[in-house]
Amino acid sequence: MIERIPTAKALVEIREKVSVTHPSMRKSVTVCGGTGCQAAGCKEVADKVREELKAQGLASEFKLVVTGCHGFCEQGPIVVVRPSNVFYPKVKIRNVKKIIERTVAAGEIIDELLYKEPVSGDRIAHEQDIPFYARQHRLVFAHNGYIDPTDITDYLSIGGYAAIEKALFKMKPDEIIEEVTRSGLRGRGGGGFLTGRKWRSCLDALGERKFVICNADEGDPGAFMDRSLLEGNPHAVIEGMLIGARAVGSKEGIVYVRHEYPLAVERLIDALDEARHAGLLGDDILGSDFSFDIRISRGGGAFVCGESTALMASLEGRSGEPRAKYVHTVEHGLFDFPTTLNNVETWANVPEIIENGADKFASVGTEQSKGTKIFSLVGKINNTGLVEVPMGISVRDIVYEIGGGIPKGKKFKAVQTGGPSGGCIPQSMLDLQVDFQKLTEVGSMMGSGGMIVMDEDTCMVDVARYFIHFLKEESCGKCVPCREGLKTALDTLDRITQGKGEMKDIEILEELGEWMSTSSLCALGGSAANPVLSTILHFRDEYEAHIVERRCPGGICVELITYSIDPELCDGCHACVKVCPKDVIAGDKKQTHTIDTTGCIKCGACLSACTRDAISRK
Repeated sequence: MIERIPTAKALVEIREKVSVTHPSMRKSVTVCGGTGCQAAGCKEVADKVREELKAQGLASEFKLVVTGCHGFCEQGPIVVVRPSNVFYPKVKIRNVKKIIERTVAAGEIIDELLYKEPVSGDRIAHEQDIPFYARQHRLVFAHNGYIDPTDITDYLSIGGYAAIEKALFKMKPDEIIEEVTRSGLRGRGGGGFLTGRKWRSCLDALGERKFVICNADEGDPGAFMDRSLLEGNPHAVIEGMLIGARAVGSKEGIVYVRHEYPLAVERLIDALDEARHAGLLGDDILGSDFSFDIRISRGGGAFVCGESTALMASLEGRSGEPRAKYVHTVEHGLFDFPTTLNNVETWANVPEIIENGADKFASVGTEQSKGTKIFSLVGKINNTGLVEVPMGISVRDIVYEIGGGIPKGKKFKAVQTGGPSGGCIPQSMLDLQVDFQKLTEVGSMMGSGGMIVMDEDTCMVDVARYFIHFLKEESCGKCVPCREGLKTALDTLDRITQGKGEMKDIEILEELGEWMSTSSLCALGGSAANPVLSTILHFRDEYEAHIVERRCPGGICVELITYSIDPELCDGCHACVKVCPKDVIAGDKKQTHTIDTTGCIKCGACLSACTRDAISRK
């Protein structure tokens, strides 16, 4: 641990001393230690790397660094040999000795272990040349694959805590807020409110105490941006909160984090302890008159507690229910005191803005959406993971250039952005710019950054039903439009997907959506209809097929599909016969098989077992 740093001058000296070991230049073997890679066995891989470095006499020359998430989650465990940046995905324990012997010790590249591009089949040796990384613009996420998140020295070596030093000794609170305002930074947690304006209101508000809160209650299905930032670079979030506290006049900070994020909590606790020990949290920071500390509060997993007022109610020990928005939290927030709340990614952007200036930050992005945005790219996509891109990039570039396109050559159908309350963007809008304004204009939203890609086999009515079911379960039930509107919408969608719908149901869903969006108490209910309204707008023909033809075009809705075997493709291998739980597939070996649809329970086992794509569902 770094001992207490008494002055700004001492901080500069320490930073200069450790900068010679800048993570991008030092000899190291980095092993991704994010949650995804941990699930894939990265701990055992890291232990083997440590063992082999020691056994081959390389431990003093090459440092093992267990980092946070590298972003390319489906390729874990990831090992990168630096500074050459030779990239090895999906590393097995049995591969480690070869990597240390040939790449680390001898500088050779092991072709058979390299990343294989899914479309071209090319082997790519260096991390920066892989299309998934090459097309990104990493600012907030830039250091995740290089630094040890449990070592404050690594953060200092990349210029860490230079921004708070500047904010403390070279800027007044007004100047900090002006810089953030000029940068155009908007909240990355969903609402997209201008951060500088929020801070200004909190500074001007009257109150004996003021709070600064980091919202790490990331509840969107498929979203893990905030988790990965806290796991991989917690000091950036801490420094952002320090700067925000200095700007608005707060001494008390809270990180409200999901209890389901144990690794993020563990690394945040370590980082807070390191910062306190170094005198970067607590009383009289760096010898100034500024005092500030941060505590952690763990949420119970209620999606609605991502909403600011519900989150604050939870912190106060009350039920996590939102309140009316005419009372602003910057004036009357936590315990009725002025409160500034931003999410993890927003706070992590702040040090970059203060250290390098608003103009540099604002040079990236669009007129109304500045900087970059981290998205979790998941679903029917070749390259699953976290991507950081400039605001204004097209959906097409994200899906095809970074995401590598759709698996098995299937057609792109839609992408759902903005979490469960977001909308679905169809194939005809692939060239849409991704920013706050453009997404809202087409019935979707930026949200916290979830991006779920869907292919031609997706049923858009079922997609709407899934998200409405999620929101119904997560609604606090406090207001009638959200509580009853979601229940009625789900009942209606259930009928449609079961083949019991009527044409008037589409009109009912549209009216419900309008009612909920204009009458709900908080943003959960106000935006809950987006999945339904956007799918009706862009995929109305699928609703009509379910209702009029009693047919599911995506082959998903069980009551509306039938399994059949193509006699020209079936080779009688008997694989489907073996897995059928109802014994309704007939046919001798090496002879064409048939399915008795009257007894078929539509479990899909035969579809999964067939290796010749002879079985279809329609």
